[in-house]
Amino acid sequence: MNELPLDIRYHFSLQNGSHLDFDVKLDPSTLNQIDDSTDHHPDWTALAFHQCSNCPLDPSISPYCPVALNLIKLMEGCSGLVSYEKVRLDVTTPERTVSKDTTAQAGISSLLGLIVATSGCPHTGFFKPMARFHLPFASEAETIYRASSMYLLAQYFIRKQGGEADLDMEGLVKIYRNLQIVNTALAARLRAASQQDAAVNAVVLLDSFAKIVPYTIADSLDEIRHLFMPFLARDEDG
Repeated sequence: MNELPLDIRYHFSLQNGSHLDFDVKLDPSTLNQIDDSTDHHPDWTALAFHQCSNCPLDPSISPYCPVALNLIKLMEGCSGLVSYEKVRLDVTTPERTVSKDTTAQAGISSLLGLIVATSGCPHTGFFKPMARFHLPFASEAETIYRASSMYLLAQYFIRKQGGEADLDMEGLVKIYRNLQIVNTALAARLRAASQQDAAVNAVVLLDSFAKIVPYTIADSLDEIRHLFMPFLARDEDG
């Protein structure tokens, strides 16, 4: 029996009374987005257009950027939004609905992170576990906790299949360094596609989290270490 797609809906209520809906449907096995794209491919979706400097794809084989293709509908829907426009946002996942009064750029940034992670980009697929358990409007501390927990659980599975676990999380730092390069190129793409600045500033906001995680890991995750004192105390007591 085939599993139903995982459907995550972003419902924006704008101050002028209008609404914007964006649905992200994920294959439950691969966590790739289920393709509902059209044959309309704007110039800014071409792989060679502001291609990431670390992109392993070849334009002759993959003519379009996978992230850009999955952003077409979002860009067409929100291109007129201004960054600090107030919105009411309801995000419905298979488990719950989360609502918040926020800004257009913050809402788009949350949706953008979900789309980028599940787009098929070789550098962002590592974030699929976080996409499966999507947490809209995650704070800095929540992002650090979720990213480090995800990576360490991945190391558990690597060790279980005979590999060497990276408990120092050097690999996670590399993943985030690559993500920063992706975000920079993505912002350049979206500037060409946007009438207003909400989408571009959403990437900037998203990138701020990408910059935080490597520094936090370098500081041995001291910001959240105190949360684990029951485990640490037991270890000290033998």
